[in-house]
Amino acid sequence: LEEIPPRPVQDTGNILKQGYLEKRSRDHSFFGSEWQKRWCVLNRKTFYYYANEKSKQPKGNFSIENYSARLASHLRKDARKKCCFELICPGKRTYEFTAPSPAEAEDWVDQIQFLLKGELYLNSFTIPFDEEDEEELYNDVDSSDSVNTTSHNTTLNQDEANVEMEEDDIYEVLPGKQPDPE
Repeated sequence: LEEIPPRPVQDTGNILKQGYLEKRSRDHSFFGSEWQKRWCVLNRKTFYYYANEKSKQPKGNFSIENYSARLASHLRKDARKKCCFELICPGKRTYEFTAPSPAEAEDWVDQIQFLLKGELYLNSFTIPFDEEDEEELYNDVDSSDSVNTTSHNTTLNQDEANVEMEEDDIYEVLPGKQPDPE
């Protein structure tokens, strides 16, 4: 397990998203788990959460590598259930959050998924193939263009062949004779 050094909010690097979220506590009290307001910061690889936006030390942080993010309305039963999302990774802790609005929750999920998708692409040695793009590759050339291109190339090739024959006749060197210098 790699250790992520704790950093003040200002030193978390390239911040992609930040803002207040309610984070479900890991410690379950007698009354069940509690939601605590936290200043959350997402950079390229790490999710930090602080007591507030001026905190010098994070309350916690984790690498988002191998996590997935999704909206999770089942986390709450109250009016804010559409504001919930979770970060899940098999074999690791699941992190649960409530955003100030459903749109904010969607934006957090989108940003995290965008980052994770980017990391997959960067770590891949092959260009990822997206089936949705397959159709687009063939739509920008219609059949009439390809026929014209083919006939044009055929004509061009015949012209080139004629030029080559003419050039061969001009520069043909007979055995035993040198061309006259002009």
